[in-house]
Formats: sequence, structure tokens, C-alpha cells
Amino acid sequence: MTREAFLNHLLFGICLFVFACCICLVIIKRVRIMDIPNERSSHNRPIPKSGGIVIVLTFVIGVITIYLFGDATLIKTKYFFGFLLSSLFIAMISLYDDISGRPFHFKLIGQIAAILLVLNFGIVLREISIPNIGRLHLGSIGWVLTFLWMLGFTNAYNFMDGLNGMAAGSAAIAAFFFCLISFQQGSTFVYIICYALISGTLGFLVFNFPKSKLFMGDVGSAFLGFVFANLAVIAALYDHSHTSFFVLPLLFFNFIFDTSFTFIRRLLRRENVFAAHRSHLYQLFNQLGPGHTLVSGFHFVVCILQGLGAVYMVTITGDQRILVFIPYLLFQAIYAGIIIRKSQKSGII
Repeated sequence: MTREAFLNHLLFGICLFVFACCICLVIIKRVRIMDIPNERSSHNRPIPKSGGIVIVLTFVIGVITIYLFGDATLIKTKYFFGFLLSSLFIAMISLYDDISGRPFHFKLIGQIAAILLVLNFGIVLREISIPNIGRLHLGSIGWVLTFLWMLGFTNAYNFMDGLNGMAAGSAAIAAFFFCLISFQQGSTFVYIICYALISGTLGFLVFNFPKSKLFMGDVGSAFLGFVFANLAVIAALYDHSHTSFFVLPLLFFNFIFDTSFTFIRRLLRRENVFAAHRSHLYQLFNQLGPGHTLVSGFHFVVCILQGLGAVYMVTITGDQRILVFIPYLLFQAIYAGIIIRKSQKSGII
């Protein structure tokens, strides 16, 4: 990339950031979709909760810009429109849920419909690298794995949006590293989508961290989870970079571990895994005493360390990359053990 092109992209990103800040102000002053605190809330006053609209709008502007001015950056037309239409669909379903407060099964049906839509356009995992085996062609099982990945990660991201700044800040950090890695590997499409996401999440973060004047709502968290899940597949198979699919799961490994650990723990305790609760590791951490800023800050540091691990990962031979997860898994296991033990001693669980 030339210096002039870099400066143009930087200017575009700054403009998107300013735009995001302005829209946030409008939402705070004009939009009355409120999050009313209840016994499960970590806030004590009504706060506007559809700030994720800002993230969706900056994403749309980035995508439209690619379509109008970036012929060389486009992925194949069917993948492009599959990604765009399904992302907008899940944003609309999630916004409707923010407004109407539908039960979980309504959101789940909407997410399944969005995933089936994107699968229908052909965005599907077709191969994966396994240590000591090499590249494994997935065939029809790729459709199942892609479905489970997208559904699981969309909900994992949604569930992890519970403290000021954590979801948006983690998205900005992960998008930065994904942008850097994919660009270094020759990305065009994913690179631009990532810096549109960075601009939108940072613009929102101004009003969400450390003190929150605005929540992103499901329209932000479900949308981000869905978009990142799609980008992992697109970057691996359809973008010029062919960035390893494992990069994005590593960038968000703390989110994936927390959600998986909590789901399994509640399942073993025979709890209703679909009922709302406050027993995620990050929520227990917060209930032990540290405030939103400290807990979110802890996750920001973890995200940065995971980003550095992802930068290292792409320098490794393909079928050995998954081994980079091992130290992060050990860290998360120790972290979970400490949080659970302290929570039990404190009578929280």
C-alpha cells in the first residue's frame, strides 16, 4: 500500500469514528429504547440500550464504500451479498428484540435464519488444518461446523456484553489485530471491514466506558458476534489473504472459554441453560468486588495478549497453529478455578 492510500484509509477511519460519536449523541438524546435495571442488572438506572445501531451504520458505510469504490477489494459477488444481507438481517432482528423484549427462542430463531441465509450464499468452511494430520477436507460436515460456529459465537458474544466497555473494547482490540494480520497477508476486503468496525466500536466506546451513558444492546452484541464469525470464514477462504480460520477464535478465546465453561457448568448443575443468569466468570469477578472498569480492563489486557499470540500463530506451519491455544487454555483454566473458588467462599454461588 502506498503512503497516500494509507493516509486516505486513516482519514476515512477517522471520519467514521466522528460519525459514530455524533450518532451516539443523537441516540442518547432522542432515542428512548431503555434498559430498565432488574435483579440481574449491573446498573441501577435506566440507560438507552441500542447504541449498537452506531456500529451497524459504520459497518454499512464501510461495506458500501467497498462496493462503490473498491473493485479490487471485493470478494465474489454472491459471498459479498450473502455477508451483507445476513448481517443486516440479524441487526434488524436484534433491534426488534431490543424494542419488544422477546424471549430467547425468538432471538434464536432469528439467528438460525440469518445463518441459513449466509450458508445458502456459500460461505462455508471447506477445510481445516489439524496437527499431525494436515489439511482435512470437511465435505458436507463443513456445513454443520460452520452453522455451529456461527450460532455459538454469535451467542457467546451476546452473553459477554454485560459490563461497561467489555464487548466494544474487546471488539476494537480484536478487529485491530485481525486487520493487521489479514492486511499483512494480502487482505483487501477483511482489512477494510475491520477498520470500519474499529471506528464504530471506538465511537461507541466513548459513551460506554468507563461510565456508561449508552448500551449497545443485542443490535450491537449479536451483530458483532455474527459479523466476526463470518469474517473468520471469509478471511480463510474467500479474501485475498487466506488468513487462518483459527486466528479469530484465538482473538476472542476469553469470550469463547467463559461462555463454554459457564454453559457446561450450568448443564452439570442441571440448571436451565436458557434462563437468564449472572454466573458467567466475568460477572462473578465483578460481584467479588472489582468494578466494571477493572474487570473490563482485565479482559482488554487478555485480548491484547491473545492478539499477540495470533500475530505469532500466522508465522507457524498450518497444521501446528492450533497448538498456540494451549497456554491460553491453561491461563483461562487457572483464572476460572480462582474465580469459582473465591465465589464459593464468598457465598456468591
